[in-house]
Amino acid sequence: MRKLRDIKIAIVHDWLTGMRGGEKVLEAFCELFPDADIYTLLWDKDSVSDTIEKHRINTSFLQYIPKIEKNYRYYLPLMPFAISSFNLDRYDLVISSSHCVAKGVKTKKEIPHICYCYTPMRYIWDQYDEYFNAKKSGFIVNLLMFMVRPFLQDWDVESSRNVKEFIGISEHIINKIKKYYNRDAKVIYPPVDVENYPNAWDGNYYLMVTAMVPYKRTDLAIEVFNELKYPLKIIGKGPDESKLRKMANPNIEFLGWLSDEEIKRYYSGCKAFIFPQEEDFGITAVEAQAAGKPVIAFGKGGAAETVINGLTGVYFSEPTHEGLKDCILKFEKMNFDKNKIRENALKFSREHFKKEIVSFFSRYIEF
Repeated sequence: MRKLRDIKIAIVHDWLTGMRGGEKVLEAFCELFPDADIYTLLWDKDSVSDTIEKHRINTSFLQYIPKIEKNYRYYLPLMPFAISSFNLDRYDLVISSSHCVAKGVKTKKEIPHICYCYTPMRYIWDQYDEYFNAKKSGFIVNLLMFMVRPFLQDWDVESSRNVKEFIGISEHIINKIKKYYNRDAKVIYPPVDVENYPNAWDGNYYLMVTAMVPYKRTDLAIEVFNELKYPLKIIGKGPDESKLRKMANPNIEFLGWLSDEEIKRYYSGCKAFIFPQEEDFGITAVEAQAAGKPVIAFGKGGAAETVINGLTGVYFSEPTHEGLKDCILKFEKMNFDKNKIRENALKFSREHFKKEIVSFFSRYIEF
C-alpha cells in the first residue's frame, strides 16, 4: 500500500461559491489530503476558506460565462458535460464531494473513485417540484426542465456506475443512494463545528438559521409564528427573502447573514431552534444542540438521526401549520437538560469525522 505523500489525489466538488455545509466537508478533506488538487465547475474567488483556496483549483468551461457565480443554477443542463470535461488520468485516487454532478466525473476503471454523497441530485429526483414549477420558476424554465429531466436522470444513474464506493452523509441518504442508484453505501456523518459556543442563556426568542429557498419551509414557520406572536429571529439570505419578509409580522426579525461568531451567540441565546424542513442531514440542528439548545424538528430525514425526540428536542410528524404549532405549544411545557443536548452534538464533531474518513481510506492509503 502506498503512503499518502506518494500518491496523487483529485477532489471534485460541484462549485465553490460560499462556505456552506458541503464546503465545510471539503475543507476537512483538504486538511486530510493537503496536496490534493481540486476540480470544480466554477469558483468565485475569495468565497471559500483559505484552507480550500490554497489548493490548486481547476475549473470547467462554465467559469468563463459572464456572471456565472450568480446564475449557475440556470446552467444545470450543461453541468454533466462540464464535469465530464475534466481529465483525471494522472491521478491515483479521485474523491468526489457531490450533491449535484461531481460524482459524474470520468475516471479510468483502475483509478478508485470514492464519492462522498450529500444527496442524489435533488433537483431531478424527489425535490423536483420544490425547485421547478411554473409558479415558482417561470414557464420557460419549467418547460426546459420538463424536457431535460429524463436525460439528467438517465445520466445521473449511468454516471453512478463509475463510482467504486459511496459514502453517504446519513442513513436517510444511503436509502436514497440505494433507491436511485441501486448501490450500497457507508454512513459517515459530516463534520459540525461543536466548539467555542458561548454559555447558554435565555434570550426569550426562537431561532432559524437557513437559506431562504422553498424546501427549507421558512414560510411555514413564519405562518405559525405570525399566529402565536412569539418572537422569532431568522438568520440567512436567499432568493425567497423578499417574499418571506412581506409575509412576516413585527414579532419576526430578519438578521441577514452573520459571522460564525455572531451566529453562535444567537444559538446560545435562543429558547429553541426551529427546523421545519426535511433535510439530508441538517448541520444547523446539530449546531443548535452544540450550544445546548433544543430543536423543534420535522421528524423525518436527517433530523431523525441527529435530534433525540424528548431528550434533545421534540418532533412534529406532519409538515403542516397545525403540526408545527402544536409542537411548539407542547415544547413550551417541556424541560430539557442543556448538558445532555450538547453531549449528543459532540458525536458529530470535526475530529470524529476525520477519524472515520481516515479509517475508511486506510484501505487505499497508508496515512
